[in-house]
Parts: sequence; C-alpha cells; structure tokens
Amino acid sequence: MAAVVQRVSALFCGQLNRGAVVTSRINPRSFYTYSPEPSQPLQRDPKWCSPEEAVQCIKSCDTVFVQGAAATPTVLVNAMTEHGKNNCLKDITVCHMHTEGNAPYVEPDCEGIFRSCSFFMAANVRKSVAEGRSDCIPIFLSEIPKLFHQKIVKPDVALIQVSPPDRHGYCSLGTSVDCVRAAITYSKIIVAHVNCHMPRTFGDALVHVSHFDYAVKMDCPLPEHGGQPPNEEETKIGQHIASNLVCDGATLQMGIGSIPDAVLNALGNHKDLGIHSEMFSVGLVDLVAKGCVTNNRKTIHKGKIIGSFLIGTKKLYDFVDDNPFIEMKEVDYVNNTKIVAQNPNMTAINSCIEVDLTGQVVSDSIGTRMYSGFGGQVDFIRGAGEALDGKGKPIIALPSVTKKNESKIVPIIKPGAGVVTTRAHVHYVVTEHGIAELFGKTLRQRAYELIKIAHPNHRQALEKAAFDRLKVMPAP
Repeated sequence: MAAVVQRVSALFCGQLNRGAVVTSRINPRSFYTYSPEPSQPLQRDPKWCSPEEAVQCIKSCDTVFVQGAAATPTVLVNAMTEHGKNNCLKDITVCHMHTEGNAPYVEPDCEGIFRSCSFFMAANVRKSVAEGRSDCIPIFLSEIPKLFHQKIVKPDVALIQVSPPDRHGYCSLGTSVDCVRAAITYSKIIVAHVNCHMPRTFGDALVHVSHFDYAVKMDCPLPEHGGQPPNEEETKIGQHIASNLVCDGATLQMGIGSIPDAVLNALGNHKDLGIHSEMFSVGLVDLVAKGCVTNNRKTIHKGKIIGSFLIGTKKLYDFVDDNPFIEMKEVDYVNNTKIVAQNPNMTAINSCIEVDLTGQVVSDSIGTRMYSGFGGQVDFIRGAGEALDGKGKPIIALPSVTKKNESKIVPIIKPGAGVVTTRAHVHYVVTEHGIAELFGKTLRQRAYELIKIAHPNHRQALEKAAFDRLKVMPAP
C-alpha cells in the first residue's frame, strides 16, 4: 500500500510540474500537502533566508519568471545576476512583462549567462533587444497566461514580491497580478521577497505563504511614476475626450502614460463612472474622492474597481492598500474581450507612436526598433467595439507631433514598423487639435478626418501625400 501511495504521489507531483523538483533545501511537496491552487494552505513552511541564499536554487539552463511593474523584485533580481556571474552559470532565460529599475542581467557582461524574454518591453531591455542579446514575444496581454497554461513557457523558478502574511498566512501579490498567478502555478520553485511596503490587494492577488520555497524579508519602497501635471497638448487631448466621448455612467479603460492621466484630470464633473482596466494610475484617487467613480452602473463587478496591475506614486499605493473597493484580477480575465464588452458605455483610451492616413496604428515599435509591446490595446479597443450595449468607444489618443516636431500622423508608417491596431479596429483618433471619427469612413474620408487633427504645419504635406497615395483628394 505504501508503495502505491508513493507512486501516486510521484505521478501527481509530476503532472503538476511544481512538484517535480525536491531538494534538501525545501520541504518536499507530497500528494497530501500540495495543491497547484496558490490560495490553498499547505502543510509546509518556506525557508526564510537572505536574497543570496534564496537564488542559489537557480541553475544553468533554467527558465526564471520575474514579476513586473511596481512589484519587480529588484532585490532578488540583483542577487540572481550576481549568482549567475559568480558561479559561471549559462543559458538562463529570464521571462517577464514590463519590469521597473535596472535589469543588470541584460548587460553585455551577462551575455551567455542570461537572456531576457519580454512579453511587454520596458526601457530597461530595449537596448539589449536592439543589439540581439534579448528577445521579445509579440502577444496580446490577455493571452500571456496561456504561455504558462499551454506549457509554451515552463518556469523553473519564479521571483516575486508580496505583502507580509496575515494571521491566516495569506500574502498578496499587491500591485501586479496580471500573469503572475499563472506563472507561479506552474513554477517548480517560488522565491518571494516579502515587503511591508507592498500594498495588500484582493481579488486574485492572495497567495498562501506555504507555497513559497524561499522567502526573503526586506522592506524597501516601491518604484514611483507619474504624479506630474500634463503639458498643454496632453491637457487639450484630455479635455477633448472628457467633453465629447466620455458620458456619465461610462466604464473606463486607460492605458499607460501621460495622456490617460490627462483624461482623468478632466473628468471631475462626471458622475457614476466605472473602472475596468488592466491598469490605472494615481489620477483615479481624486476622482474616487470626489464621488465621480462609483461603479454603480456596471453590470458586472458592480461597485468595484477592476484592475490587473498598477504603477504610480505612494498616494496610489496607499489608496489600493487593504481597500475592498478594488479587485485585482488575472489579466486573461480583465482583458477578455467578452468580459470587456459587457461593461456599459465601455470607453477604451489608449495611446500610440504613429497613425497613418488610413488609420493604421503603430504602438510597439519605431520603424524596425522594438519599443514596447502589444499590451492591452487591442484587447480593449476590440472589447469596446464589440460592446453589448452598442455604446462602446474605442479611442486612440496621441499628440500631433513628436518632440522633434515631426508629425505623428503620417502618410505611411515607417518601414519595418508593426501595426498593433488595424485600421478596421479604430473608431476615434484624438490629438490636441480635435477628434477624427473613422468608423464607417472610406480611405479618402479617413485621410480628411486625420489631416484635420494633424498639426497645422504638416497638413499641406499630408494632403499632397494623401493624393499621391489614393489618387484622389481627401474629402469629408
């Protein structure tokens, strides 16, 4: 009988992947003490140790998942990098979404030891991708968890950052749930940085401390972004959107950047707004305080702000900490177009790099140079376009010119640039000069609408380029 139980235990652990590695450094998971569900308490404890000790579990040829955004476990990342260099490791894949802080594992002296693979790029890996030392995967944010569920990415070790455990032993993934829950479900070893500065959030964020193999207690502030007032152009864009495209009772999604923040700043007179967004920023805090955001008219998650990850200032982190008004969900749920489409007056606001005269939107690259990723733009643009109430508004917003005064509305997209949002997806394009309505318009009508909101200094050249391309003058 004992032999049968032992074989069943081994089979069970093998199927679950995380039970496949058992070393003398961790308490073994058995048939009776392991569940792949991260919120299920187990009869085991993590080993509390230093960052240097914790990362010793990483070996050559491993795949290491790193949590991102404000929850980037920088302490563990730095220790991992030193471990790799000091012990002559090689061929370690480090996979992640947008991470904050330095990424020392992508520096030239780490070539051959680590290779980054981004699901959404941040500034800290752009150079290494451009120079061929790192990789990126073009993928919708909503589909990133599939990489783990379908065993396309098989993490050996996960490096995460969590809040301290409560009296029941539950930690919170805090500011970043996104694809983290899927990643840790399939990771063989979990290393957690336990930080009292990590906000305690709810929804899918709760993870029991017994799932961690190694835990490092170290308190340090989270990285901060935003909080700066928008410039003149951004303010005008925010006002155009708030005054003309956002109605009372609308459900909002806001991508990352200063333009979504400018929209929030302009919504102070709106009522009963709802939030269903993969991320949100500090501008939301004041809208909640004013009573503008109530989530009263939402048909799903009524009365709740729904998000998946966030980064902002301490004001935002304090707002979300232990706040039951907010639920952080996995990104394959939050960004699911069928879920997005159920929200009333779903208004999706996203920015981009350039738009051509037919409405093609470039968001992840500047020519051939990769810049970011698909993110959640298409998820929400399509979700709003498919809104069940027929009142969704898919919006692309951008300044009319770059910092070098080059037009961001262009005759054709730069050679090598990738289209993230197609010309068929786009309904509204907004600059500081107004709103272009593209849905149902012909190519020459689209060109007319877009030239109308281009910077005045570039309109004549765009008209000529439109005629050269379409063999007909743009017309309303």
